[in-house]
Amino acid sequence: MDLIEKIWGELLETNVESLKWWEQQKALYEKRQAKIVRIKGKGHVYHRLRYDDEETIYYHLHLAVLLKQGEHFIREERVVPNVIRIKAGDIMEHRELNLGVPKEQKGKLTLLNDDNDTVHERFSYDRRAAVQYAERWWNSYNPAYRKFDVDCTNFISQCLRSGGAPMRGAPNRGRGWWYQGNNWSYSWAVAHSLRWYLAGSTQGLKGTEVESPMELQPGDVICYDFEGDGKWNHNTIVVTKDANGAPLVNAHTHNSRHRFWSYEDSTAYTPNIKYKFFRIGD
Repeated sequence: MDLIEKIWGELLETNVESLKWWEQQKALYEKRQAKIVRIKGKGHVYHRLRYDDEETIYYHLHLAVLLKQGEHFIREERVVPNVIRIKAGDIMEHRELNLGVPKEQKGKLTLLNDDNDTVHERFSYDRRAAVQYAERWWNSYNPAYRKFDVDCTNFISQCLRSGGAPMRGAPNRGRGWWYQGNNWSYSWAVAHSLRWYLAGSTQGLKGTEVESPMELQPGDVICYDFEGDGKWNHNTIVVTKDANGAPLVNAHTHNSRHRFWSYEDSTAYTPNIKYKFFRIGD
């Protein structure tokens, strides 16, 4: 057992916030009629700071949970960034780093005038290719693109592009959806902008809003407004479904694979959360 596994195990037994998180996690599994078969966790330290008798450790905790729904097995994975502060051998602080909810959205999006645009009205969306990309890169970063601190929308845009979605609007960052060299549109990398682009675009990449997550298929997109204040914070891509037909998603920032779509187990979750469900390419 490595240092991080030992500390995490001790924390789950003694820390109120960690216990609360684990109880929420188990409640979500119960709600889904899913039983935990096995849990594996491994810590990877990526930065350490030492000063006298105090040490600060930044690490990623890779959790893999094997679930069973009836006869159906699901392997859910996520990578959770954490920080530990230890003084004289005692844990003074141990918490998750909340990287996933940008508080300020920069840039104003303007939809293109489709009457004057040259992009074909329809494109053939390759859902399989989009999902394959999401599975390949869920916990790593394609060097062909820039990596952002809050990387969720950049990752979803890459998946959509891999599925054949046509780019348009360059070089104006406030228009269309595109990535070129060292530049990109707001809709490519900002959660709020992509949500509105999918809703408003009538050519090329566009989304058809549906009422229920159960209507989504692999390759479709879910948008999240955690606080319910009209500022859209996060995006995920549907990669498969569970035994009940509910979407399981992949995402970046807090890198996740086959995560239940609702994010009720997220530290960003609030009772005011709002969702948008978009079918792509319809």
